[in-house]
Amino acid sequence: MNGSAQEPSKELRPNALGMWDLVFFVVAAAAPLAVMSGVAPLAIQFGGIGAPGGYLLGGIVMFVFAVGFTAMTRYVPNPGAFYAYISQGLGRVVGGGAAFVALASYIPIAVGFVPAIGVFAQQSAESVFGLHVPWGVWATIGGAIVAILGYLNVTLSAKVLGTILVLEVLVLLVFTVPVIVRGGAEGLSLDGFSPGNIFAPGVGGLFVLSFGAFLGFESTAIYRGETRDGKKAVPRATYIAVGFLAVFYSLVVWAVIMSFGESQAVEAAGSDPADMFFVAMTRWVGKPLSDAMHLLLVTSALASVLAVHNASARYLHALARDRVLPRVLAGTDPRTHSPANASLLVTALTVLGVGGFQLFGADPYLQTFLWLNGIGIAGIIGLQVLCSIAIIVFFARDSHGVGIVRRLIAPTVAAVALTAALYLIVENFSVLTGAGTATNTVLLLVVPVAFLVGAAATRRARRVHHEPQPVLSHDDVLAQAPGRTEGA
Repeated sequence: MNGSAQEPSKELRPNALGMWDLVFFVVAAAAPLAVMSGVAPLAIQFGGIGAPGGYLLGGIVMFVFAVGFTAMTRYVPNPGAFYAYISQGLGRVVGGGAAFVALASYIPIAVGFVPAIGVFAQQSAESVFGLHVPWGVWATIGGAIVAILGYLNVTLSAKVLGTILVLEVLVLLVFTVPVIVRGGAEGLSLDGFSPGNIFAPGVGGLFVLSFGAFLGFESTAIYRGETRDGKKAVPRATYIAVGFLAVFYSLVVWAVIMSFGESQAVEAAGSDPADMFFVAMTRWVGKPLSDAMHLLLVTSALASVLAVHNASARYLHALARDRVLPRVLAGTDPRTHSPANASLLVTALTVLGVGGFQLFGADPYLQTFLWLNGIGIAGIIGLQVLCSIAIIVFFARDSHGVGIVRRLIAPTVAAVALTAALYLIVENFSVLTGAGTATNTVLLLVVPVAFLVGAAATRRARRVHHEPQPVLSHDDVLAQAPGRTEGA
């Protein structure tokens, strides 16, 4: 077969995205409004007034990880992100295992967020308009929107995500600013950022939630082949996204604690976590803004699904191009150059996943959403640990003139900190899922099983296709690398 004749149909559209589009994808995937209103009260419940510091510390660790991660983007232009970087550092078989872990993390999140859209929309329609429409109807509408936008041009997705993101950030800032200006309920205090309060007895549960809030920021690298001046845009977008989320999360969580007062905030989070932010919003800026937050919570979940859908499709596309998965998944739409076949598969898996959970009578939020989201958090933090090690090994072979902080110190610190975070996630997994030991064990086993399957599939692909070229050979790295003093 003449591969070169078919190759154009497998290319994604170059120069379709700018740096800010990448930022929108990453921050929208994190779903800041959904995280703040739906998860932050639980972080306050577990971590007490130290919750803002927990989010800030999580952001600092992710920023340190990004230092090594972005150093590697110059030398591994393949847009496979974890797959490409881990392959270059630790070998193609390990990279293939990592890619399957990424799929086993992102796709469950995409599946789980669809019924969450339905639940959020049902609650919002009842609260704001007094309408009762079953969550399944809303979930179907939301899933269809994601399927259509995920199939179409990635630029359209970026515009939708950017609009939604700006609105959800604005509504939280409209709440935060008055709280700060008026001094909160009991006066402003920075006790939430002191080490003594951050590392209080509930630190395990706090870190599970705060580290999970930064899910998927490495997806900037997935879009490198579709980004203008990706060599510069990917690192800049990564730093901006992580820095913004760290500051924004910690500021908003601190503000909601100040809005109740330190003496009352933990009790409010424990008694009614689902309504904590809406009560605070109503109290400080009025019911119209609280209603707006209800509606934007739905669009926040929708934006997160769309961003994760796009990331999942691109992982499938990268694996198919390297023949680890069937080549048909590398096919693109001739007009939009989107990873059309991979996108359709993600849609099909979403339908099957949501339908399967409902067939067994699973709760759409407490089980479908939380259980699948738990798999994703554990898998992606694990991949960050593996990627940190791969960065160290990659630059140990040849520093490429990169300074010791970026190639060794930062990834080493990140590997240690993320390993500790992963331990806390596994140890406190019930905080995420609310499930029993047997269920949690099954959910956690998805990650190592996915790794083993991916490693085996990659090994088989190499054997069947007679050792095809790796993602990027070491010689290619040297040939494509910028000047040896660059990036120091």
